Amino acid sequence: MKMIIRGFSKLLLIFVITSISWVALYKVVDVRYTPLMVIRYFQSDDDYRLRHQWRSLDKISSQLQLAVISSEDQHFFQHRGFDFQAITQALQSNANGKPLRGGSTISQQSAKNIFLWPQRSWLRKGLETWFTLLIEILWSKERILETYLNSIEMGKGVFGAQAAAYYWFNKSAANLSRPEAAAIAAILPNPIKYRAAPATRYIKKRQAWIIKQMRNYGRFPQH
Repeated sequence: MKMIIRGFSKLLLIFVITSISWVALYKVVDVRYTPLMVIRYFQSDDDYRLRHQWRSLDKISSQLQLAVISSEDQHFFQHRGFDFQAITQALQSNANGKPLRGGSTISQQSAKNIFLWPQRSWLRKGLETWFTLLIEILWSKERILETYLNSIEMGKGVFGAQAAAYYWFNKSAANLSRPEAAAIAAILPNPIKYRAAPATRYIKKRQAWIIKQMRNYGRFPQH
C-alpha cells in the first residue's frame, strides 16, 4: 500500500510541476495549436481547411473584446476564474425547464480550449478547474482574454479573431465594427451550426441582444 501511495504521490507531483510549467510557458509564448484544432482536423473531410492567425490583443478590435465579454462573461474583470452568480443562475434556469445555458467563464473556456479536450466528463471538468486556477494566478486578465480570442472556434475550421474576421467579413480583426463583432459573438455557442454572415433570424436576434449588452456594460478597460 505504501508503494502505491508513494507512486501516486510521484505521479501527482509530476503532473503539478508539468502543468504549472505549461501554463507559465503560454504566459509568454503564442498558442499556435490547440487540442480542438487537432481533433477537428482528424475528424474532418478532405476539403477541411484550418484557418488560424495569432494576433496580439491590441490588434483585435475592442468591439470584439467587448462583444464576447458582454455575451459570455460580464463579470470577467471582477471574478477570479469562477462566476458563482452566473453558475447559480444557469442552474436555476435549467431547473425551470428553460433552454440549457452554461455558467462557464472566459477563464474556464480558455483553460479548456488551450489545455484540454472538448468532450464533457468529470475528469475534464476537474482538470479544467485546476488549469483555470493556474491561469488566473499566473496570467493577467488581458493575457487570458488574448488567448481566448485567439483560440476559440468561430466557424468551420475557423479559430481566433483574425481568421474569423477575414472568413466572415473579409477584413482584419482590428477593423471589426460593433455589429460585426456582435455577429461573431452571437455564433460562439455553436460556431459549426451558425454563421455570422449572412446571419439567420435567430443570430440577428442574438446580435441585437449582444449590442444592447455592450451599450449597458459601461466603460471598457483600455489595454
